[in-house]
Amino acid sequence: MVSFRKKKDKAEKKVDESKLDSPGATSPNEKSAPTPKAPTKPPQLDDIPALVEIMMTEKGEKSAAATKRIYELCDVGHKQNRVPMVCNGKWDVLTPLAMCLTQESGDGRHLACLALNNLSIPTENKRVMALGPASKAVIGGLCKVIAEDKQESYLCCICLMNLSFLEASIVSILEHSPVADGAKAILPIDNPNSLIRVLEKLLTNSPAVPKSGSGKSEGVRWACGLIKNLAKSEENAALFGKTQIPKCVVENIRATTAPPSRWTSNSLEDFSLFVILNLAQWPISKEALIDAGATNVVKPIMNEGDLQGLKATMACAFLGAPWDAFPENGIPASKAVSELMTNIIEKKGKDGQYAYGVFKLYTATKAYRDLAIAAKKADTGGGESNTKALGVPSAVALQLQVVSDLTIAAVDDAEGGSKYVPDAMSAEYCVGAIEALLPTIMQPASDARKSVQSEKACREVCQMLLTYADISGTSSAAKVSAKAAAAEIKAGTGVARPILEIAHDLWTQYRKREGQPLDQFISQERGVEVDESGPLDFLPCVNSNGDSSCTIM
Repeated sequence: MVSFRKKKDKAEKKVDESKLDSPGATSPNEKSAPTPKAPTKPPQLDDIPALVEIMMTEKGEKSAAATKRIYELCDVGHKQNRVPMVCNGKWDVLTPLAMCLTQESGDGRHLACLALNNLSIPTENKRVMALGPASKAVIGGLCKVIAEDKQESYLCCICLMNLSFLEASIVSILEHSPVADGAKAILPIDNPNSLIRVLEKLLTNSPAVPKSGSGKSEGVRWACGLIKNLAKSEENAALFGKTQIPKCVVENIRATTAPPSRWTSNSLEDFSLFVILNLAQWPISKEALIDAGATNVVKPIMNEGDLQGLKATMACAFLGAPWDAFPENGIPASKAVSELMTNIIEKKGKDGQYAYGVFKLYTATKAYRDLAIAAKKADTGGGESNTKALGVPSAVALQLQVVSDLTIAAVDDAEGGSKYVPDAMSAEYCVGAIEALLPTIMQPASDARKSVQSEKACREVCQMLLTYADISGTSSAAKVSAKAAAAEIKAGTGVARPILEIAHDLWTQYRKREGQPLDQFISQERGVEVDESGPLDFLPCVNSNGDSSCTIM
């Protein structure tokens, strides 16, 4: 998120505050209502009603001066005012600020953009600004400035990007599709004035290599930052796939002359690769990326060992790159993605690369699943030479953990749930990864020995997968995958399976730490015990010791 510091002298040069005390151009004999005056002292929250009235009733310099004071109330030195200004319900600063965005005067428009940007930073404000009563005016005003290609376009893109960090807002933001009063609603994809078409026009009309730091380049950069957030929704990704935006972001990567190691956070390249990653994970939009040649453009970036390499690796997995496209037989990819899954579950980031919350668990688990499928496809004759790069015990245990945590959370009578409850998609992807990695997971010991621990692991993992398949909300594809994996694991009993055994032990240790019941996935089915007196337990007069009070004829 981006906030703005007041630039000294610049705003004062644009607005001559001494003129605010001058009377209006009326004749000496004409009586008129007194014009509200902007206070000359440093602004306070109590001044907001008067400032709002000036912004709503005046134009030009008087309105700009009042807008400047609203901005000063929420600048970097007054962060504590930002939430009260939007959320206390005493006044509405959003509607007048949105009105200022439509002014022809650059001063008022620029100051309104700065104020809206700073107000859009607190989490509490995002919901009010993006989903509240003034949201249509705010989003509409910001979109209009971008559409008109004003010099403040990049500020409007930043403000919308700030709002889009509220995930609940991303669908409604991209639904913005203005029409004239009384006119029939138009779908965003069919409306040239909708936000998605305005962003498409901004990207397609930019120079092939815009001058760094220019208004045009900044607009494109922050528009890509906004699209990065909006593309996290599958519904939004479907819309983006129908535009030229996928092609534009691929071209941003193709045209850059800077190596990935020099891409800074929030650079055009960083944002563009994030857009590719987010669009690639949804089947409905990845075809547009494939058609734009994204796979060949992104593949070389996998050689980077940092954040950009991680993003490129997951994007290539989503785009269906063959296993031999991943460097070093997929070992770096396996380590990076499994580490990401662990960090997400443990609610932490990675120093110098990403913070917690940047990636979703369903993104990481889907990438791992797709890597597993690519590795299995490359193996021939049921071998495991490629899947062994992914099927290490710690990674397998993580897959089991995700599936079991969701299963325990979904079973009504279960006790001791996890602190991190995964989403349904993540569990489904983990089941798919387990199924694809079975050639490695079920690899027998070299000496073909038997193992009690392996027997226990097979039974418990099998039962957990079957329980998962039966819970409400499991997709039909996930049910098929879980049952197929369970059947193959059950058939593997009788021989020691070292990888499964170690993975099961790690999974059991995790459940102990979480205080989960260890008998949750132990089959409760019992056989009929028979002793020398025979199988008489079915008789009501025979106790468990075999003693009978019945007379057998």
